[in-house]
Amino acid sequence: METITKTNLPLKLHSRGKVRDTYELGENLLMVSTDRISAFDVVFNEGIPCKGFVLNELSLFWFSFTRDVVKNHFVRQTGEYGEDMRRRSMIVRKAAPIPLECIVRGYLAGSGLKEYRMKGSVCGIGLPGGLIEGSKLPEPIFTPSTKASAGHDISVSADEAGKIVGEETVEELKEKSVSLYRKAEEYARGRGVIIADTKFEFGRFDDGIILIDEALTPDSSRFWPVDMYEPGRAQPSFDKQFLRDYLEGTGWNKNPPAPKLPNLVVDATSAKYIEAYEKITCKRFER
Repeated sequence: METITKTNLPLKLHSRGKVRDTYELGENLLMVSTDRISAFDVVFNEGIPCKGFVLNELSLFWFSFTRDVVKNHFVRQTGEYGEDMRRRSMIVRKAAPIPLECIVRGYLAGSGLKEYRMKGSVCGIGLPGGLIEGSKLPEPIFTPSTKASAGHDISVSADEAGKIVGEETVEELKEKSVSLYRKAEEYARGRGVIIADTKFEFGRFDDGIILIDEALTPDSSRFWPVDMYEPGRAQPSFDKQFLRDYLEGTGWNKNPPAPKLPNLVVDATSAKYIEAYEKITCKRFER
């Protein structure tokens, strides 16, 4: 199966992000999930086989599952540009993006763990003492960050986020994000997957706030197996953490240019993304 890291459709290009190519389609947009992968906010040259299919089809699953919590930008799929493109794309509403990454954390991991060990807090939110790596938090916490088109995103407090988008908007984003996380986490746990944390993006459409971009994918979430969960150590995962762990061991400074990824890492990352899809949807992934 061909790996696609860049598309060139006969449409006007709206934007080309770290992973997605988006095209103008009248009052809507055509959003295409490529096989590009980024880590530490740097895009790699190698594509991950089937990644675009997983991101698109898993997002479609979650958009349907959570539409009673918050409306989203999905309109429909189209086969006009071929079956391969249909599987990796969707027609979406042209919402005005809100410039915040809306991160919800239910467990202690990643950058949150590093801050907790130093300060007893995560993104400035104080937490109880005695937590260890992988601990479940007493309640999910909302930890927004700036949304960078290039370079690294920066965590901000709720007050700082309010200065960017307005206090009422931040409160609404927090409520929607935590509600989405709670519903998805409960469902996924029943399928053997812990959603340790995840990132949402929202936009304004028809005077309301809707969910945009992707939802609860291996790119935007930490997925851990329930049957192997053990606080106090790094957890096995079905997500991008495998790639991050590999890169942490290479001595790379996390700035461009990206190092070359070995075939074993590329193939293993692809397999983890597919496994996440199959566990969550209870469907066999069609290659």
